[in-house]
Parts: sequence; C-alpha cells; structure tokens
Amino acid sequence: MSAHAEVLQLITTERRLDPTDAVQLLARLRKETGEELAAAAEKHLDGRFRREPGMTETAFRNRKRVYAASMRVLQAVRHLAAAPRPLPNPRNRSTP
Repeated sequence: MSAHAEVLQLITTERRLDPTDAVQLLARLRKETGEELAAAAEKHLDGRFRREPGMTETAFRNRKRVYAASMRVLQAVRHLAAAPRPLPNPRNRSTP
C-alpha cells in the first residue's frame, strides 16, 4: 500500500497512530511524493533538448547544458525527499 493511501485510510478511519509510526509514514509519503514529482518533471523534459535540424553546435551545447542542470535539480529533489529528516527552518535560530 502506498503511503498516500495509508494516510488517507488513517485520516478517514480516525484511528490513532503512534508518533514514531506517524514520523515514518510521513517520511515515506515525502519520499514517494518527491519521486513522483521528479519522475513527472523528467517525463515532461524528455525530448525537449534534442538536436533539431539546422541547429548550430553552440545552440546544441547550450541545450545540453540546460538539460544537465535540469537533471541535477531533479536529482536534488529526489535526494531531499529521501532525506531521513526534513531540512531545518533557516528562520528558526534555535538549535535542534
């Protein structure tokens, strides 16, 4: 069962959840959401950076550079979504 379906089931049945289990479930949900978002963006970008007839070498090099940057951003999204704990809030000056 996906984390989204499990969260939906827990919300609709009003079943209490142990805090440790809730943290793990939210981490799974964050990871699944990040992976789905990255996969959708990657699918959207697929084919947009191919060489077109009459394109100069410089223009194609620039396209490859933009594509590589896009893929690095998607990898960062996947990495951050799979992080064991969320990133700290930079506006909160207290130490954890």
